Amino acid sequence: MIPQYLIDFDLNDLPVVQTDVIVIGSGIAGLYTAIMASATQNVLLITKKSLLDSNTRYAQGGIAAVTAEDDSPAYHRQDTLLAGAGLCSSAAVDVLVNEGPLGVQELIRLGTMFDVENGELALTKEGAHSHRRILHANGDATGYEIVRALSNQVEMLHNIEVWDDHFVIDLITEQGECHGAIVQMPDGQRVFARGLATVMCAGGAGQLYRYTTNPEVATADGVAMAYRAGAEIRDMEFIQFHPTALSYPGAPRFLISEAVRGEGAVLRNIKGERFMPKYHELLELAPRDIVARAIVSEMEVTGSTFVYLDVTHEPPELVKHRFPTIYETCMQYGLDLTSDWIPVSPAAHYMMGGIKTNLYGESSVKRLFACGEVSSTGVHGANRLASNSLSEAIVYGSRIVDRINKLPKLSENSIQVSFDAGRRETPSQAMVEKRLKLQKVMVRYAGLRRNRDTLLRAEEELARQLPLFQTVLTKREEYEFANMLTASLLVVQGALSREESRGAHYREDFSERDDRIWQKHIVHTRDQRMMEERCDDV
Repeated sequence: MIPQYLIDFDLNDLPVVQTDVIVIGSGIAGLYTAIMASATQNVLLITKKSLLDSNTRYAQGGIAAVTAEDDSPAYHRQDTLLAGAGLCSSAAVDVLVNEGPLGVQELIRLGTMFDVENGELALTKEGAHSHRRILHANGDATGYEIVRALSNQVEMLHNIEVWDDHFVIDLITEQGECHGAIVQMPDGQRVFARGLATVMCAGGAGQLYRYTTNPEVATADGVAMAYRAGAEIRDMEFIQFHPTALSYPGAPRFLISEAVRGEGAVLRNIKGERFMPKYHELLELAPRDIVARAIVSEMEVTGSTFVYLDVTHEPPELVKHRFPTIYETCMQYGLDLTSDWIPVSPAAHYMMGGIKTNLYGESSVKRLFACGEVSSTGVHGANRLASNSLSEAIVYGSRIVDRINKLPKLSENSIQVSFDAGRRETPSQAMVEKRLKLQKVMVRYAGLRRNRDTLLRAEEELARQLPLFQTVLTKREEYEFANMLTASLLVVQGALSREESRGAHYREDFSERDDRIWQKHIVHTRDQRMMEERCDDV
């Protein structure tokens, strides 16, 4: 069993920092929520690296919201529900599609410069969207532009205090209520940050896999912390693999946006044959899970480690104008997007599951909220629709702040929490080795295609690492590995339980979707282990 806390401590021995709202994480969810909350509250924003290090920064395609005359929230809702493969919450999707456009206007007010054509917001179309509704910035650098604008705002607001290079180890709870967190400072000292509300915005879990589009910081810390604190964690078996990450010697797994296919790029196998017509009527714009598995099938048939993305038939000026970041990054490795076929393969990209919340971002632990990729609001279901993640973060960030503003004050009494598991030994193996082994296990046995045998093998391999929780952990990489191990076990156990294929979860031994038995969620809690939850009618 995974213990409630990663470290032994007595709160009476720790210095206390008091604030109103603690925001953990500095992607779009954390920055936006901190800005909104700062209108009425003092905010402590904690990030384990810096304000510009998050998954948001790498989001290229854009942000999905209805702004065009020929589009409507009803169309956006329908597209989202279709992609989510029967597991979306229709109420959560309604909130997203109806409040998203206002959120985009708020981002513009806060200084985000979206691309404009002929005096109108420029819109593009991505896979599984029925209309052009994706706003973008600097062509393909939308996430970076949003983080730039929001970071500038945060730095100007006097009642947001930012702690860079601080690591949140654990959430402190008493009688099912969250009072804040134990934080390790850059010099190794620990403090108890205490607040009226704690908002978890710690991002995704891409680093569970050897190949990912996510940055180094995406180690599932938020999900693991909330799980240890007793929160309900939902839908962890649904990990989205982006079909087209750059796959080239010496290059990082750089994301090549869905929007490139939206603008006409085609996929070819190593023999140069266009293959998507064999797999789906929407061709290259089929849902991501279908495209990713088609690519893996072609790689296996042809014995290669990649396929090609070909946009050479489009005018070079259009490609350079629309995708300047992708163009320049490929050029650094001697690949010209306008004249070369670009080698790509799937990589772990987005976690659909996470901390289960209601329509106001509240988790099952009082005063603990979750926003962004770390949350499971019910918007994404079994497969996220492209570019819905950024809009989800701003829509639910606003709702969280509305709810925080109505919270009763915390009592002034000091809380008596301590934990002593009698840990004495230090970890025996270097964390970098443990981490790489875990990533390889997850790719091999719990990746794009799964079956009972591979998942049982993954569970067995991961369980061998559980003695780590009985050792004395002191460093960031040790905490990160403990969090990755926790989240990996949740992914594997969820995938083992779900004996069907749906959305981003594909079982070779149960290759069909089974709505009769499996149109429901799998929810994990630390004390009750695993339970099932019926889906609302979609």
